[in-house]
Amino acid sequence: MTEAGVRIASTGLYTPPHSISNAELVAAFNDYVALFNAENSAAIASGAIEALQPSSAEFVEKASGIKSRYVVDKKGILDPGRMAPMIPARRDEDLSIVAEIGVAAAKDAMKRGDFSPGDIDGVICAASNMQRAYPAMAVEIQAALGVEGFAFDMNVACASAAFGIETALGLIRAGSSRILMVNPEICTAHLNFRNRDCHFIFGDVATAVIVESADGAASGQTWDIVSTRLKTVYSNNIRNNYGFINHCERETGSPADPQSSFDTDKLFVQQGRRVFKDVVPMVGEMISSHLADNNIGADDVKRLWLHQANLSMNELIAKRVYGREATRAEAPNILDEYANTSSAGSIIAFHKHRSDLNIGDIGVISGFGAGYSAGSVIVRRAS
Repeated sequence: MTEAGVRIASTGLYTPPHSISNAELVAAFNDYVALFNAENSAAIASGAIEALQPSSAEFVEKASGIKSRYVVDKKGILDPGRMAPMIPARRDEDLSIVAEIGVAAAKDAMKRGDFSPGDIDGVICAASNMQRAYPAMAVEIQAALGVEGFAFDMNVACASAAFGIETALGLIRAGSSRILMVNPEICTAHLNFRNRDCHFIFGDVATAVIVESADGAASGQTWDIVSTRLKTVYSNNIRNNYGFINHCERETGSPADPQSSFDTDKLFVQQGRRVFKDVVPMVGEMISSHLADNNIGADDVKRLWLHQANLSMNELIAKRVYGREATRAEAPNILDEYANTSSAGSIIAFHKHRSDLNIGDIGVISGFGAGYSAGSVIVRRAS
């Protein structure tokens, strides 16, 4: 489906002030492993439980392509006795932390596009990691920005930004002039930093995209949306089971203290090899068929801004689209610096790696992840 007359007018980015290198993260993890093995030496010796295995910075980079990640809190994550970010509770009257970083990214996008709050008709908060069920994070962001109109949340995991752009298109077709779509992701809060297989995967960030009708004059660099495509296929291979139902699952007893009853099995978990095997062909085929249906050849695609989950995964998807190895310029990587930032990853890549393209050049923004969910947005530089 061609989306004539709609464009991406601006993007914004908020990067947290703290960064954790692989070496720092692995040192904390290995300290925890040593403590665990020492405290459970008798059970390990008897074979009742298995000893935990240490990790290495080299393993992390080889497995993922990640070298570091930005986080909202560094101290708590690197404390072997805690291994979770320290995010103090705030009063209901204060701006929540997820809204805070979303507002920062939104203000960046509005400044870059020379937009005021009165220029925005609606706000979508599209992200994997909502701080609460309600009031909607989008409504809180809307209020903090001083935007009139409407706002709502949506969650399609790592594909949320692509689905958010498509939703913004629908709202513009229905009569809105300009929609702000925000992707605040505090991924470290849902990550089990005591799990060797996944403790290194995520970082924190917020991005924003302003989508508008192409009727008016453009300010700065804009991108026409040529076409969008969305796809979902149910899978249990990536899950996060933590939610409001959990406290109802206990069989007996009085309400437990949340800290003492905290179950890390409810946090992020994935079957990485299965995800890799399933998602690479699914996304590669989706992008290729989407381009073909719009009579766009692979050689006409100057850039792929892919979800940043795993470097090998992105390289194989790009190879399927181009029919050859893609250059780093054709499929830029921000994974090494930011790690996996869920819905925000493809938007960070688009935000940072588009200014060198010429008017008329074509690219694809694509997000994919749990669900499975996937989306592709074909764009053409307009100004």
